[in-house]
Amino acid sequence: MKRTPLFWSALVLIALSNGLVGCQSTGKTTDTNTAPASTNEAEANASATPTNVNETADASADADPTKIPAGNRNAGPVADAATIIARKQVPVLCYHQIRDWKSTDSKSAKDYIVPLATFEGHMKMLSDSGYHTISPDQLHAYLTTGAKLPEKPVMLTFDDGDLTQYTNALPIMDKYGFKASFYIMTVAIGRRGKQHYMDKTQLKDLSDKGHVIAAHTWDHQNVKKLVTPEDWKTQLEEPKAKLEEITGKPVRHFAYPFGLWKEESLPEVAKRGYATAYQLAEKKMNPDLPLMSIRRIIAGGYWSAKTLSGNIRASFR
Repeated sequence: MKRTPLFWSALVLIALSNGLVGCQSTGKTTDTNTAPASTNEAEANASATPTNVNETADASADADPTKIPAGNRNAGPVADAATIIARKQVPVLCYHQIRDWKSTDSKSAKDYIVPLATFEGHMKMLSDSGYHTISPDQLHAYLTTGAKLPEKPVMLTFDDGDLTQYTNALPIMDKYGFKASFYIMTVAIGRRGKQHYMDKTQLKDLSDKGHVIAAHTWDHQNVKKLVTPEDWKTQLEEPKAKLEEITGKPVRHFAYPFGLWKEESLPEVAKRGYATAYQLAEKKMNPDLPLMSIRRIIAGGYWSAKTLSGNIRASFR
């Protein structure tokens, strides 16, 4: 029997009501010294050492990030792909649920559920170490024009739109003056079930407070499986429009569900107005469309602050 988009969407809605949908897989659990794998294709670490990204800033340092073209269309001051790839990497961390573990949570699920005390430890370590959070627009401007970034930049990202990101993570980030970007699966907005998701009012509040609301498809479809124009419309165009309606601001950034992508999908994302897209599957950016394949690592629920610090240093050159 042919499986239509409505068939798969119905399955997703059932899964949402039971708290089963997210970027995590049911794969093998990792220990405290390794990054959790979103799927067995995902890579969270690359062996390298970070350096100060400000050393590469050029004469375009004051470029307005919101006016730089989306994708990798080299117009005006926008750097070519080789220049973008050659820039010093900025650490980008990915979180999912921020809550204390339950007895019903599996060992593998705990990779993606960060207890409150652990998350506070992560944020305190970043603050004490002198990190400053940046937005995806700032990262885009840096990659494309060499625009200056603060000393020791880091990006905090949250996938799916789980309610604990608002109720638990936000107050802790506020304590340290940190901002983040939230990649929202729009089918789940406002849903209440075994797993609860943020509603429109909460997304608008985050946006009004200076956080970035971004897209994560409609119902968490693997982008590698999108083929038809209707697929792209449903999963990339309509979520973008919905989030723009909620926030009143352009939505310029995207994160791949499961962190997975294929080369043929990158231009499809770029031509729909996204300036950057974030992955977990590869150690490097795509050589032709690097802005559509920016690397992140999942900050694991088992990771102490010390482990996170070490993995940041090991993962971003």
